[in-house]
Amino acid sequence: MGLAALLLLPPVLLGLCAGDSVSPSRGFLLQSDLEAGGAVGGRRRPLALELLDEAEDLSSLAPGLLGDLPLLQLEPECRELLAAFANSSVRMIGCLVRSARPVKVCQNCYRLYHEVMEQLENITRVVGNTSESNPCAKSLLMSDRLQIVVILSKFFANTWNKANCANCLKNNSEGLSNSTVKFLALFNESLACFEHNLQGQEDSLLPSNYTEVCKNCNGTYKKLNDMYNDMQKRELKHEAGEQAHLCIDVEDAMNITRRLWSTTFNCSVPCSDTVPVIAVSSFILFLPVVFYLSSFLHSKQKKRILILPKRIQSNASFSNIQEKCN
Repeated sequence: MGLAALLLLPPVLLGLCAGDSVSPSRGFLLQSDLEAGGAVGGRRRPLALELLDEAEDLSSLAPGLLGDLPLLQLEPECRELLAAFANSSVRMIGCLVRSARPVKVCQNCYRLYHEVMEQLENITRVVGNTSESNPCAKSLLMSDRLQIVVILSKFFANTWNKANCANCLKNNSEGLSNSTVKFLALFNESLACFEHNLQGQEDSLLPSNYTEVCKNCNGTYKKLNDMYNDMQKRELKHEAGEQAHLCIDVEDAMNITRRLWSTTFNCSVPCSDTVPVIAVSSFILFLPVVFYLSSFLHSKQKKRILILPKRIQSNASFSNIQEKCN
Protein backbone atom coordinates (compact mmCIF):
# COMPACT_ATOMS: atom_id res chain seq x y z
CA MET A 1 0.00 0.00 0.00
CA GLY A 2 1.41 3.32 -1.03
CA LEU A 3 2.07 6.30 1.21
CA ALA A 4 -0.88 8.27 -0.21
CA ALA A 5 -3.25 5.40 0.49
CA LEU A 6 -2.04 5.17 4.08
CA LEU A 7 -2.64 8.89 4.57
CA LEU A 8 -6.12 8.66 3.06
CA LEU A 9 -7.24 5.60 5.02
CA PRO A 10 -7.94 7.17 8.48
CA PRO A 11 -10.27 9.92 7.17
CA VAL A 12 -12.15 7.42 5.03
CA LEU A 13 -12.67 5.10 7.97
CA LEU A 14 -13.89 7.99 10.12
CA GLY A 15 -16.37 9.01 7.43
CA LEU A 16 -17.66 5.49 7.09
CA CYS A 17 -18.10 5.18 10.84
CA ALA A 18 -20.15 8.36 10.85
CA GLY A 19 -22.43 6.95 8.18
CA ASP A 20 -21.46 9.43 5.45
CA SER A 21 -20.71 8.54 1.91
CA VAL A 22 -17.25 9.35 0.69
CA SER A 23 -16.92 10.65 -2.82
CA PRO A 24 -13.64 10.88 -4.76
CA SER A 25 -13.76 14.65 -4.65
CA ARG A 26 -14.23 14.63 -0.88
CA GLY A 27 -11.39 12.21 -0.44
CA PHE A 28 -9.16 14.41 -2.53
CA LEU A 29 -10.12 17.42 -0.36
CA LEU A 30 -9.16 15.65 2.85
CA GLN A 31 -5.95 14.40 1.30
CA SER A 32 -5.01 17.89 0.14
CA ASP A 33 -5.76 19.26 3.59
CA LEU A 34 -3.47 16.76 5.19
CA GLU A 35 -0.75 17.44 2.67
CA ALA A 36 -1.14 21.22 3.30
CA GLY A 37 -0.37 20.82 6.96
CA GLY A 38 -3.60 19.52 8.47
CA ALA A 39 -1.59 17.42 10.92
CA VAL A 40 -0.31 19.19 14.00
CA GLY A 41 2.55 17.71 16.00
CA GLY A 42 2.42 14.49 14.02
CA ARG A 43 -1.21 13.85 14.94
CA ARG A 44 -4.18 14.49 12.63
CA ARG A 45 -6.71 17.17 13.71
CA PRO A 46 -10.30 16.05 14.39
CA LEU A 47 -12.65 16.06 11.42
CA ALA A 48 -15.05 18.59 13.02
CA LEU A 49 -12.30 21.19 13.41
CA GLU A 50 -11.22 20.72 9.80
CA LEU A 51 -14.80 21.28 8.65
CA LEU A 52 -15.08 24.46 10.70
CA ASP A 53 -11.86 25.75 9.14
CA GLU A 54 -13.47 25.24 5.73
CA ALA A 55 -16.44 27.53 6.44
CA GLU A 56 -16.32 28.95 2.92
CA ASP A 57 -17.04 25.50 1.46
CA LEU A 58 -19.78 24.46 3.89
CA SER A 59 -22.42 24.90 1.22
CA SER A 60 -20.79 22.16 -0.83
CA LEU A 61 -20.87 19.63 1.99
CA ALA A 62 -23.54 16.97 2.35
CA PRO A 63 -26.68 18.20 4.20
CA GLY A 64 -26.50 15.31 6.61
CA LEU A 65 -23.00 16.28 7.64
CA LEU A 66 -24.10 19.87 8.51
CA GLY A 67 -26.87 18.49 10.66
CA ASP A 68 -24.36 16.57 12.74
CA LEU A 69 -22.42 19.73 13.75
CA PRO A 70 -23.78 21.02 17.09
CA LEU A 71 -21.84 24.28 16.83
CA LEU A 72 -23.87 25.30 13.76
CA GLN A 73 -27.26 24.60 15.33
CA LEU A 74 -29.51 26.83 17.46
CA GLU A 75 -31.61 25.65 20.32
CA PRO A 76 -35.24 25.08 19.33
CA GLU A 77 -36.36 27.97 21.52
CA CYS A 78 -33.81 30.34 19.98
CA ARG A 79 -34.76 29.18 16.49
CA GLU A 80 -38.40 30.03 17.18
CA LEU A 81 -37.49 33.47 18.51
CA LEU A 82 -35.36 34.21 15.47
CA ALA A 83 -38.13 33.10 13.10
CA ALA A 84 -40.68 35.28 14.91
CA PHE A 85 -38.40 38.31 14.72
CA ALA A 86 -37.73 37.64 11.04
CA ASN A 87 -41.44 37.45 10.20
CA SER A 88 -42.29 40.64 12.07
CA SER A 89 -39.32 42.44 10.48
CA VAL A 90 -40.45 41.47 6.99
CA ARG A 91 -43.95 42.79 7.66
CA MET A 92 -42.56 46.00 9.15
CA ILE A 93 -40.25 46.68 6.19
CA GLY A 94 -43.11 46.06 3.77
CA CYS A 95 -45.32 48.50 5.65
CA LEU A 96 -42.61 51.18 5.68
CA VAL A 97 -42.06 50.90 1.94
CA ARG A 98 -45.76 50.89 1.08
CA SER A 99 -46.35 53.93 3.32
CA ALA A 100 -43.42 55.94 1.99
CA ARG A 101 -45.39 58.19 -0.40
CA PRO A 102 -47.63 59.80 0.67
CA VAL A 103 -46.18 59.35 4.15
CA LYS A 104 -48.47 57.24 6.33
CA VAL A 105 -45.81 55.45 8.35
CA CYS A 106 -47.14 56.24 11.81
CA GLN A 107 -50.81 55.56 11.14
CA ASN A 108 -50.24 52.34 9.17
CA CYS A 109 -47.24 50.71 10.88
CA TYR A 110 -47.53 51.40 14.60
CA ARG A 111 -48.97 47.93 15.34
CA LEU A 112 -46.19 46.22 13.38
CA TYR A 113 -43.54 48.34 15.09
CA HIS A 114 -44.95 47.35 18.46
CA GLU A 115 -44.80 43.71 17.37
CA VAL A 116 -41.14 43.98 16.30
CA MET A 117 -40.20 45.54 19.62
CA GLU A 118 -42.02 42.75 21.46
CA GLN A 119 -40.09 40.10 19.54
CA LEU A 120 -36.81 41.86 20.31
CA GLU A 121 -37.79 42.05 23.96
CA ASN A 122 -38.46 38.29 23.95
CA ILE A 123 -34.92 37.71 22.71
CA THR A 124 -33.29 39.99 25.26
CA ARG A 125 -35.58 39.12 28.18
CA VAL A 126 -33.81 38.17 31.42
CA VAL A 127 -34.21 34.69 32.84
CA GLY A 128 -36.32 34.66 36.00
CA ASN A 129 -35.48 37.24 38.63
CA THR A 130 -31.74 37.12 38.00
CA SER A 131 -29.66 39.51 35.98
CA GLU A 132 -28.41 36.67 33.76
CA SER A 133 -29.45 37.34 30.19
CA ASN A 134 -31.38 34.92 28.02
CA PRO A 135 -28.99 32.33 26.54
CA CYS A 136 -30.60 33.03 23.14
CA ALA A 137 -29.49 36.66 23.39
CA LYS A 138 -25.83 35.65 23.21
CA SER A 139 -26.29 33.42 20.19
CA LEU A 140 -28.60 35.80 18.30
CA LEU A 141 -27.19 39.20 19.27
CA MET A 142 -23.52 38.77 20.14
CA SER A 143 -22.23 35.67 18.36
CA ASP A 144 -20.77 37.48 15.34
CA ARG A 145 -19.39 40.83 14.30
CA LEU A 146 -22.23 41.72 11.92
CA GLN A 147 -25.11 41.28 14.40
CA ILE A 148 -27.99 41.33 11.93
CA VAL A 149 -30.71 41.33 14.59
CA VAL A 150 -29.14 44.31 16.36
CA ILE A 151 -28.74 46.24 13.10
CA LEU A 152 -32.38 45.68 12.13
CA SER A 153 -33.70 46.63 15.54
CA LYS A 154 -31.65 49.85 15.54
CA PHE A 155 -32.88 50.69 12.04
CA PHE A 156 -36.52 50.32 13.09
CA ALA A 157 -36.01 52.35 16.28
CA ASN A 158 -34.12 55.17 14.51
CA THR A 159 -36.69 55.37 11.72
CA TRP A 160 -39.54 55.48 14.23
CA ASN A 161 -37.88 58.17 16.34
CA LYS A 162 -36.92 60.26 13.32
CA ALA A 163 -40.53 60.18 12.13
CA ASN A 164 -41.68 61.39 15.61
CA CYS A 165 -44.49 58.87 15.50
CA ALA A 166 -44.89 59.06 19.27
CA ASN A 167 -46.40 62.54 18.81
CA CYS A 168 -49.23 61.01 16.75
CA LEU A 169 -50.03 58.16 19.12
CA LYS A 170 -51.58 57.83 22.52
CA ASN A 171 -49.40 57.39 25.56
CA ASN A 172 -49.66 53.60 25.44
CA SER A 173 -49.13 53.57 21.64
CA GLU A 174 -52.30 51.56 21.13
CA GLY A 175 -53.75 53.96 18.56
CA LEU A 176 -53.72 57.45 17.08
CA SER A 177 -54.32 60.39 19.38
CA ASN A 178 -57.58 62.36 19.20
CA SER A 179 -55.91 65.44 17.72
CA THR A 180 -54.26 63.34 15.01
CA VAL A 181 -57.57 61.69 14.12
CA LYS A 182 -59.29 65.10 13.84
CA PHE A 183 -56.48 66.52 11.74
CA LEU A 184 -56.49 63.59 9.32
CA ALA A 185 -60.29 63.89 9.02
CA LEU A 186 -59.94 67.59 8.09
CA PHE A 187 -57.16 66.71 5.67
CA ASN A 188 -59.34 64.15 3.89
CA GLU A 189 -62.21 66.66 3.86
CA SER A 190 -59.97 69.28 2.23
CA LEU A 191 -58.81 66.84 -0.45
CA ALA A 192 -62.41 65.83 -1.12
CA CYS A 193 -63.36 69.50 -1.48
CA PHE A 194 -60.51 70.08 -3.94
CA GLU A 195 -61.50 67.08 -6.01
CA HIS A 196 -65.21 67.97 -6.00
CA ASN A 197 -64.63 71.53 -7.22
CA LEU A 198 -62.15 70.42 -9.86
CA GLN A 199 -64.71 68.26 -11.64
CA GLY A 200 -65.45 69.57 -15.10
CA GLN A 201 -62.22 71.62 -15.22
CA GLU A 202 -59.82 68.90 -16.36
CA ASP A 203 -59.64 70.30 -19.90
CA SER A 204 -58.14 73.61 -18.82
CA LEU A 205 -55.33 74.11 -16.36
CA LEU A 206 -55.33 77.90 -16.24
CA PRO A 207 -55.11 79.36 -12.73
CA SER A 208 -58.23 81.44 -13.39
CA ASN A 209 -60.29 78.24 -13.50
CA TYR A 210 -59.43 77.44 -9.88
CA THR A 211 -61.54 80.26 -8.48
CA GLU A 212 -64.26 77.81 -7.47
CA VAL A 213 -61.73 75.78 -5.48
CA CYS A 214 -60.41 78.86 -3.71
CA LYS A 215 -63.92 80.12 -2.96
CA ASN A 216 -65.62 76.91 -1.85
CA CYS A 217 -62.72 75.26 -0.02
CA ASN A 218 -61.42 78.32 1.80
CA GLY A 219 -63.24 77.50 5.05
CA THR A 220 -62.04 73.89 5.16
CA TYR A 221 -58.47 74.87 4.38
CA LYS A 222 -58.48 77.58 7.04
CA LYS A 223 -59.70 75.09 9.67
CA LEU A 224 -56.97 72.64 8.73
CA ASN A 225 -54.28 75.31 8.77
CA ASP A 226 -55.43 76.69 12.14
CA MET A 227 -55.51 73.24 13.69
CA TYR A 228 -51.99 72.51 12.43
CA ASN A 229 -50.72 75.76 13.95
CA ASP A 230 -52.39 74.93 17.27
CA MET A 231 -50.81 71.48 17.31
CA GLN A 232 -47.43 73.04 16.63
CA LYS A 233 -47.87 75.51 19.50
CA ARG A 234 -48.85 72.75 21.91
CA GLU A 235 -45.89 70.65 20.86
CA LEU A 236 -43.55 73.61 21.23
CA LYS A 237 -44.86 74.22 24.74
CA HIS A 238 -44.46 70.55 25.54
CA GLU A 239 -40.85 70.58 24.31
CA ALA A 240 -40.03 73.55 26.59
CA GLY A 241 -39.01 75.96 23.88
CA GLU A 242 -37.11 73.53 21.68
CA GLN A 243 -37.83 73.10 18.00
CA ALA A 244 -41.22 71.42 17.67
CA HIS A 245 -41.72 68.51 15.30
CA LEU A 246 -45.06 66.86 14.76
CA CYS A 247 -45.16 63.34 13.43
CA ILE A 248 -44.18 62.91 9.80
CA ASP A 249 -47.72 61.95 8.74
CA VAL A 250 -49.18 65.27 9.92
CA GLU A 251 -46.30 67.35 8.52
CA ASP A 252 -46.44 65.69 5.13
CA ALA A 253 -50.24 66.03 4.93
CA MET A 254 -50.01 69.75 5.70
CA ASN A 255 -47.20 70.25 3.19
CA ILE A 256 -49.25 68.55 0.48
CA THR A 257 -52.29 70.71 1.23
CA ARG A 258 -50.33 73.97 1.29
CA ARG A 259 -48.55 73.08 -1.94
CA LEU A 260 -51.86 72.40 -3.66
CA TRP A 261 -53.47 75.53 -2.25
CA SER A 262 -50.72 78.04 -3.00
CA THR A 263 -48.79 76.57 -5.94
CA THR A 264 -51.28 74.47 -7.89
CA PHE A 265 -54.49 76.42 -7.27
CA ASN A 266 -52.79 79.80 -6.67
CA CYS A 267 -55.16 80.58 -3.82
CA SER A 268 -54.54 82.96 -0.94
CA VAL A 269 -56.06 83.17 2.50
CA PRO A 270 -57.80 86.53 3.15
CA CYS A 271 -56.43 88.25 6.18
CA SER A 272 -58.98 89.13 8.86
CA ASP A 273 -56.94 92.17 10.01
CA THR A 274 -56.82 93.83 6.62
CA VAL A 275 -57.99 97.29 7.78
CA PRO A 276 -55.40 97.70 10.57
CA VAL A 277 -52.65 96.45 8.30
CA ILE A 278 -53.59 98.92 5.56
CA ALA A 279 -53.83 101.78 8.08
CA VAL A 280 -50.40 101.07 9.56
CA SER A 281 -48.84 100.64 6.13
CA SER A 282 -50.33 103.93 4.89
CA PHE A 283 -49.08 105.76 7.97
CA ILE A 284 -45.56 104.42 7.44
CA LEU A 285 -45.62 105.39 3.77
CA PHE A 286 -46.75 108.96 4.50
CA LEU A 287 -44.19 109.55 7.23
CA PRO A 288 -41.49 110.83 4.80
CA VAL A 289 -44.00 113.20 3.18
CA VAL A 290 -45.05 114.63 6.54
CA PHE A 291 -41.43 114.97 7.60
CA TYR A 292 -40.33 116.90 4.51
CA LEU A 293 -43.45 119.08 4.49
CA SER A 294 -43.00 120.08 8.12
CA SER A 295 -39.31 120.79 7.51
CA PHE A 296 -40.13 123.02 4.57
CA LEU A 297 -42.75 125.05 6.46
CA HIS A 298 -40.53 125.44 9.47
CA SER A 299 -37.58 126.74 7.41
CA LYS A 300 -39.81 129.23 5.55
CA GLN A 301 -41.14 130.63 8.80
CA LYS A 302 -37.59 131.19 10.08
CA LYS A 303 -36.71 133.15 6.97
CA ARG A 304 -39.62 135.51 7.57
CA ILE A 305 -38.58 136.10 11.15
CA LEU A 306 -35.06 137.03 10.05
CA ILE A 307 -36.14 139.40 7.26
CA LEU A 308 -38.70 141.41 9.21
CA PRO A 309 -36.22 143.04 11.65
CA LYS A 310 -34.05 144.21 8.73
CA ARG A 311 -36.95 146.00 7.12
CA ILE A 312 -37.91 147.67 10.38
CA GLN A 313 -34.33 148.79 10.97
CA SER A 314 -34.00 150.22 7.44
CA ASN A 315 -37.23 152.17 7.76
CA ALA A 316 -36.17 153.63 11.11
CA SER A 317 -32.82 154.79 9.76
CA PHE A 318 -34.46 156.37 6.71
CA SER A 319 -36.89 158.35 8.92
CA ASN A 320 -33.96 159.65 11.02
CA ILE A 321 -32.18 160.87 7.91
CA GLN A 322 -35.26 162.79 6.77
CA GLU A 323 -35.62 164.49 10.15
CA LYS A 324 -32.00 165.67 10.10
CA CYS A 325 -32.43 167.09 6.64
CA ASN A 326 -35.45 169.15 7.73
